[in-house]
This record gives sequence, C-alpha cells and structure tokens, in this order.
Amino acid sequence: MNEAEIYQRLFETHLLQCEGMFLSGSAQVNGQTVAVIGTRGHAAIDTTLALKLAEAILQVVRADSTAAPRPIIFIADTQGQALSRHQELLGLNGYFAHVARCVDLARRQGHKLLTVINGEAVSGGFLAYGLLADTICALPDAQVRVMDLRAMSRVTKISHVKLEELAAVSPVFAPGAENFWRMGGIDEIWSAQDNWQERLSKALTQGNQTDERAASGLARGGRLMAAPVASLVSG
Repeated sequence: MNEAEIYQRLFETHLLQCEGMFLSGSAQVNGQTVAVIGTRGHAAIDTTLALKLAEAILQVVRADSTAAPRPIIFIADTQGQALSRHQELLGLNGYFAHVARCVDLARRQGHKLLTVINGEAVSGGFLAYGLLADTICALPDAQVRVMDLRAMSRVTKISHVKLEELAAVSPVFAPGAENFWRMGGIDEIWSAQDNWQERLSKALTQGNQTDERAASGLARGGRLMAAPVASLVSG
C-alpha cells in the first residue's frame, strides 16, 4: 500500500504537502478538521527536519490561539535520529528537546495529540514527537523499536544470543509494535481489515486525559513494576 492509499484510508479528505521527508497539512476526520504533521520515507531526523517539525507545531498553535484548538495528528515514519558526527556536534539532542517542548506546548494549549505509526518508529526520532502524543496507534506491519538487539549488544556488552533469550520472555528487551503495546507505549494496533477512519475518529474522541501507560503495561503483563513503584513514590 502506497502513501496515497494510506492517507485515503485514514482521512475523509486531506490536503497534505510533502517536502522531502517532511509532511504537513490538514485533513477531515468525521467532519472535524485536524492538523497533520509528520515524517515519511523512513526519515532519519536531522537538525533541519527537527526544526521543520517544531515550526509546523508552533504554526498550528499560533493559528488556533483565538479559536478552538484543532487536534494534531502526527504521522510517524522514521528510522530514528540522523547518525553522524556532524549532527551530534550541531547538538541534535537539543533540537529534539525543542521539538518535545513544542509538543508539550501544544498539549497545554488544548490540542489533542494523536500519533499514527506508519512504517518505522525508531529511537530518538520517534521519542521526540510521536511517542509524546496522548494516543498512539500503529498501522499493520509497523516496525517499532528503540534499539536493534545487535546494537544493544554492542552498547551493553551483553551477548546477542543472551538478548534474544531475554527478548523472548520480556517485551522490555524486544522490538516490535506488539511488545510496545504490551508495555503500554502503544494504545492500539490496527489491522488491514479495520476501517481506519472509524478507528481514528474513535481514538480522537476518547483520547487519554491522563498518562495511563504504566497502568496499561501492568494490565497487559508487559511492564510489571512501573505502576506499583510509581504508586509507592507518589503515595
């Protein structure tokens, strides 16, 4: 399924513009106008792309400052941060922090935030905006991970074989949308047979008013200690 077909299944109508790996525009969901911002083509997010994401979010917030805030739909398709010494020297982590602050500003200004994972959602590129939404939905065959097990092995010095064994019993070590759902990091995984417009409309209507990820991870058996520990700390 190509991008055009995906957007047709997601939205009643849409006016989206693509600039390289950057995507923005507006769409209709059950008669409601939403802003659409995201990445495409398994984008590696660098400083330039991060600034485009931040600018698009701020433009929506500014445009709706005297009107009812529109929901913002993030389309996440990213292989993660751009991996180069040049990007690190530019302070890519600071750019990502700026994007995250813009997402937080949009939430505090009343914008509902929903992410649709299309393709890949990897590491810092996903964490900086997609994972910060109130509700996160994954399309079929979405690839979600923080770090490949081989890369994790190099960083942690734990053998790849041992990590594969751990991944088989604990979603904390395992990549994949299903494991992120078990941990509470993803709210819904849609199937190819679902009516995506209906699922999207329902997800926008319900939304998450509070952060329920730890409780969801406990209920789904994928993240057993986060909710109890948080309860002890807060209580």
